[in-house]
Amino acid sequence: MTGGPIHEALAELELVDHHCHGVVTDPLDRPAFEALLTEGGRWPGVSTFDTPAGVAVRRHCAPLLDLEHHTPADLYLARRAELGPQEVNRRFLRAARTAVFCVDTGFAPHRVSTPAELAETAGSAVAHQVVRLESVAEAVAARGVEADGYADAFRAAALDAVRRPGVVAVKSVAAYRTGFDLDPARPSETDVTRAARHWLARGGRLDEPVLVRHLLWTAVDLGLPLQLHTGFGDNDIRLHRVDPTHLTDWLHLTAGTIPVLLLHCWPYQRQAAYLAAVFEQVYLDVGLTLHQVGPPRARAVLEEALEITPFRKLLYSSDAYGVAEFYRLGALAFRRGLGDLLQDRVDADELGLPDALRLARWAGADNARRVYRLPDGH
Repeated sequence: MTGGPIHEALAELELVDHHCHGVVTDPLDRPAFEALLTEGGRWPGVSTFDTPAGVAVRRHCAPLLDLEHHTPADLYLARRAELGPQEVNRRFLRAARTAVFCVDTGFAPHRVSTPAELAETAGSAVAHQVVRLESVAEAVAARGVEADGYADAFRAAALDAVRRPGVVAVKSVAAYRTGFDLDPARPSETDVTRAARHWLARGGRLDEPVLVRHLLWTAVDLGLPLQLHTGFGDNDIRLHRVDPTHLTDWLHLTAGTIPVLLLHCWPYQRQAAYLAAVFEQVYLDVGLTLHQVGPPRARAVLEEALEITPFRKLLYSSDAYGVAEFYRLGALAFRRGLGDLLQDRVDADELGLPDALRLARWAGADNARRVYRLPDGH
């Protein structure tokens, strides 16, 4: 189902993509492109074009490159190379019809566009920044700090980072570092110093549980919305430890403070919906999932997320990284999936059309504008 007033309203709505990343600005050969199509690795004899995401690229992105649906991968990549990265990125970003991007700049294993470059490529869009707090902590350690000065140095660096123009939120990747089955209490200064001494002595990424707890509580003190990766990710994730319901006790302790935005969520979209239903400060999206499952399954994921989620708690994100196709696919899957499920409720007289149109606007743009305190328009 792709017709009717709800689909028309969603097609015209300029989305607020509340969590995304930059796109690669250099040419991509086949191995590099295929590596960016998946959260997993590349394996001998297996093409990532033979995944739901890879199939969706050839089905829904090929026409924007002036190709037929389901065009073979070699022809798709040849046309992509012929047009060049600038034109390819322009076509897909503008097709996404996104008005606002909230860009996590803390993950950049490739050279990718800055938030300003992303907005410019997309046309008349605005980009804001999301500060990844683990990157701030690791930069503090790299500059050199004594263990008993770590807490103050991290707090000062985090404050400096969020005071930069255009910053609207912070993010943690605790899911990758420790999982969420942590002691929910704010750690003492003594505990932070002891943990910092251990971490600074061995080096590496921030995965010391006490310091991750300290980071989460520092986010509360900063007062900005906190994005938390939950659920699906690459093979660095231990999936059983990133069920967001592990955060329940911490959410009790932080009630009345900051918005907590659960990103991605699959396969825990129902658990995330529970948290959004019972905690005032919790919001969710199913970004990343949408372009990985492709438009045919987007409705099913959204429907489970919306079983009990208050309608003012659903946000849109693409979580696009690297290839601009994922901006196109994320937006298409969201619009189509949400439109289908709302239209079915209207047809069954379970929802009035004015309410359905209002809910579509909320999920696509208005909810994010409210949470991030973004002005109307841009």
